[in-house]
Amino acid sequence: MAVDLPYLLLLAPLALLPFFLRPRQVSDWPWLGTAQADRFSDAVDIVLRVLGCLALLALVLCMAGVHLKGGTIQKLGSGAHMVLLIDRSSSMNSSFAGRMPTGQEESKAAAAKRLLKGFAGGREQDRIGMVAFSTMPLYVLPLTDKPEAVDAAINAIDRPGLSYTDIGRGLAMALSEFDNDNDPLASRVIFLVSDGAAVIDMRVQNALKKALATRPVRLYWLFLRTAGAAGIWDAPSDPDKDTPQAMPERHLDIFFKSLSINYRAFEAENADDVATALGEIDKLEKAPLRYTEHIPRTDLSGYLSALVALILMVLLMVHCAQRVVGAGSTRSANG
Repeated sequence: MAVDLPYLLLLAPLALLPFFLRPRQVSDWPWLGTAQADRFSDAVDIVLRVLGCLALLALVLCMAGVHLKGGTIQKLGSGAHMVLLIDRSSSMNSSFAGRMPTGQEESKAAAAKRLLKGFAGGREQDRIGMVAFSTMPLYVLPLTDKPEAVDAAINAIDRPGLSYTDIGRGLAMALSEFDNDNDPLASRVIFLVSDGAAVIDMRVQNALKKALATRPVRLYWLFLRTAGAAGIWDAPSDPDKDTPQAMPERHLDIFFKSLSINYRAFEAENADDVATALGEIDKLEKAPLRYTEHIPRTDLSGYLSALVALILMVLLMVHCAQRVVGAGSTRSANG
């Protein structure tokens, strides 16, 4: 428990005033010791003074801003620390049919956005970050367990992008998200969502291999395949055409398999395939996970104000119920 204005607590001794102050009363007797004892009235008098004391004390605490502190609690659940690596090249604005969306069609980016929102929303114990890439990688969101921030980041993935795809530097930036992640229990995941690939410079490849040797991760690639385009596992009939320049998706898959990490690729030719792949990844990433639950501050001023109002109502009712005792006396029921 804490207060916002602790100096106002200096007023707390004023709560004892009801025990020392007695209202002046007109009486037929100069000395009330000669009056007949009324134990019930004496008991009521004590109760009313205690209530007055509580009302004043609650009022002081209310003015001081008393509240229960918030904080965090470490809990153990299941999930992963996951970086979404999202392709923002201009081709993502096309539909799975390879054209600009018309009618009821949606772009690959819009389908990914819609389904990823549901995927992330169902994994409340995860820490999720995001990196986007097209001509250059873009740092979007650090690893966080705040669902509002994750939802806002995913909402931005269908904004228009540029034509070029620098997937190598995007991977390097996604991997750097785990630099300060020291949880020994966490499963670390990079989730690549792309409708194509590009040649990764040999220097970047070597840098990625070196980084992954010290920070192993699990890698998923969700390939949003455009109708008529070559798939990840399609080998050309002419061996001379089996090059990274001619078959970038196939050779990116080969590169990923050479990294000696847990890697799995999914091909999706429509939104239903995307949903199926997300469901499979959701099942796979259920490893033990230490996560933080945030406890918000609880303001007690409202409860204290209600208590003060209730006590004042009781005191007012008692005041209205007073009656005269004894001939010519105005001695009340409360003493």
